[in-house]
Amino acid sequence: MKQFLGILTTCLLLISAPVLALDLQTAKSQGLVGETPSGYLEAVKPPSAETKALLDSINAKRKQKYQEIASRNNTALQAVEQLAGKKAIEKSAAGHYIKLGGNWQKK
Repeated sequence: MKQFLGILTTCLLLISAPVLALDLQTAKSQGLVGETPSGYLEAVKPPSAETKALLDSINAKRKQKYQEIASRNNTALQAVEQLAGKKAIEKSAAGHYIKLGGNWQKK
């Protein structure tokens, strides 16, 4: 399990390519997107085309990594997604949005 968590943490850190990291940070800082328990980002309010493209790109990369981890560890994709969502919410910076109980709140 420790190896699984280590791999998951490493993958989460690698998910956002350096080119998108600033854009993601900006989107989070501006309250446009937030982390969810599902392991994926969502728009906090109706997204612009640019925000939607960012969400789609990052979420597609996350899903690919989650599927790789699930396959490698012979576990369900949903279990990996939920663990990743929990970790992402825990690591979210103060002032960023997280979704808990179906509602957005600032951490």
